[in-house]
Amino acid sequence: MTEKKTPQLDELEKGQWPSFVTEIKKAAATNAASEDLLHLLERSYEDRIGHWKHGGIVGVRGYGGGVIGRYTDLPEEYPNLAEFHTIRLAQPAGWFYDSKALRSICDIWEKHGSGLTNFHGSTGDIIMLGTTTDHIQPAFDEFSEAGFDLGGSGSDLRSPSCCVGPARCEYACYDTLEACHNITNEYQDEIHRPMWPYKFKIKFSGCANDCTASIARSDCSVIGTWRDTIQIDQDAVKQYAADGLDIQDRVCDKCPTRCLKFNSETKELTVIGEDCTRCMHCINYMPKAIRAGKVKGATILFGGKSTIVQSAFMSWVIVPFMKMESEDDFAEFKDLMGRVWEWWDENGKTRERIGETIYRLGMGKFLRECELPPVPQMVFRPRANPYVFWPQDEIIK
Repeated sequence: MTEKKTPQLDELEKGQWPSFVTEIKKAAATNAASEDLLHLLERSYEDRIGHWKHGGIVGVRGYGGGVIGRYTDLPEEYPNLAEFHTIRLAQPAGWFYDSKALRSICDIWEKHGSGLTNFHGSTGDIIMLGTTTDHIQPAFDEFSEAGFDLGGSGSDLRSPSCCVGPARCEYACYDTLEACHNITNEYQDEIHRPMWPYKFKIKFSGCANDCTASIARSDCSVIGTWRDTIQIDQDAVKQYAADGLDIQDRVCDKCPTRCLKFNSETKELTVIGEDCTRCMHCINYMPKAIRAGKVKGATILFGGKSTIVQSAFMSWVIVPFMKMESEDDFAEFKDLMGRVWEWWDENGKTRERIGETIYRLGMGKFLRECELPPVPQMVFRPRANPYVFWPQDEIIK
């Protein structure tokens, strides 16, 4: 590696946590692109500007997405970064790999790219950082031979992702792994061939703890819930009280709807089922005493995104409860997606996420034209949603 100083990056290696700078330095010892990347990053800290251009037409035969064109704006000074494209590989549901798969990925990438990876990107894919245009097709061919496929990029369906679900979590209200796998296989064309106004993300979380942060980061959030009332084990409640947990303060008083009542004399906990919003707070505090209800499924929400055209949005509840167990349940979800995508494709502007289209045209128009019934869960409090209006012909005079 060329003896160039990187004092600002060196600061990022200090402290108790592992540093990405250390990993770039390791790659730079054997890879010229990684070496240039290290020094360009130092330059970016000095200049206080990112020296990158994003775009260009790069890809593989038959696919419109999965490869992101990237170039430095200083190619004369950093010639090995004149092309530094990113390849996205579709991840398995729940991000489960064996060591053989990981070694296969790394061996191919050291041969065709910088050797640098990101496990995982915000979208969920395996991010392969930095290769040249000439190596994109050969790298894809070898990844494909090893059993991997490209993920989504551009104005298409981004690779669906999910939490670990029932594989390792007792809170999961549906099989997030099966749902993610099924939906991913169904929409391969939508993942690989951009055809919409902008990108669309689906994330599956098994419960309201929302470990994929779907409500803030995905256009469609599928969050596990239950339709009946929470299950309470009164003997376990008594044990929590005996062990010193202040149930009134830590659980009841912090319930968002105050639906829980604790009797300090009998040491029993009761719930007003119709007031419960299934937020998981009580279950997180008292998992041995409180469990989710028995009739489990998922809430379907739309519209979450970060700041682009409009400000950041949280997803809105569209379907309060949908079963997510069988092929018939998945078929109902796919039918919903088909109607929603058709409406968005017809009404959305370029680079406008579906949440922004709904905001611009109104929730009422979205619901009517997608044949969706309005439900109370869509309204935070009465008259608090200024973009929901009564159609003139529905007003009773």
